[in-house]
Amino acid sequence: METKALNIQLRNETGKGISRQLRREGRLPGVVYGKGIEPTAISLDQRELEKLLVGDGAMNALITLNGGEGLNGSVVIVADLTVEPLKGTPKHVDLHKINMDEKVRVEVGIKLKGTAKGVKDGGLLDFVKHTIEIECLPALIPAHIDVDITGLTIGHSIHVSDLQLPPNLRLLDDPKASVVSVLGKTKEEAPAEA
Repeated sequence: METKALNIQLRNETGKGISRQLRREGRLPGVVYGKGIEPTAISLDQRELEKLLVGDGAMNALITLNGGEGLNGSVVIVADLTVEPLKGTPKHVDLHKINMDEKVRVEVGIKLKGTAKGVKDGGLLDFVKHTIEIECLPALIPAHIDVDITGLTIGHSIHVSDLQLPPNLRLLDDPKASVVSVLGKTKEEAPAEA
């Protein structure tokens, strides 16, 4: 996975007032934390972060920090992004500093490929599980996991244990959990006689 760059500034003041002021200026308050470092309050350009978080696997993107004494050159991933519920704009970001030699736990999206045979026969596709939790080295985090559903027939499911994962990923989800299935046609009720 490629590494993206993000410019940050350290901030000494914290709290609601300074956070509101930063957001009015187009900056986003945040915190960087991780193993071996004290949680550090930062601010960053909101639009710059939004550009980084576009596309497949964006929430698991590896980000190299520019600026911020002691944090310059650190590699982080987005641990949490708080969003304004009505506007959909970011309010706060938590960045987790990672070591490229230590495994991390992340949620990876599932992408369905093809059209299920059962859907062509009149069934209904039920896509239940959109992400799975895996553990791997940061450089090996996939953008998504492809699931081929072309052979899926009515009444059958693909479970987490059926997913084809690269050998260096360890699955942390329940292997028995259903990812996608094709439900059969519902029987039409006979019209009631008058």
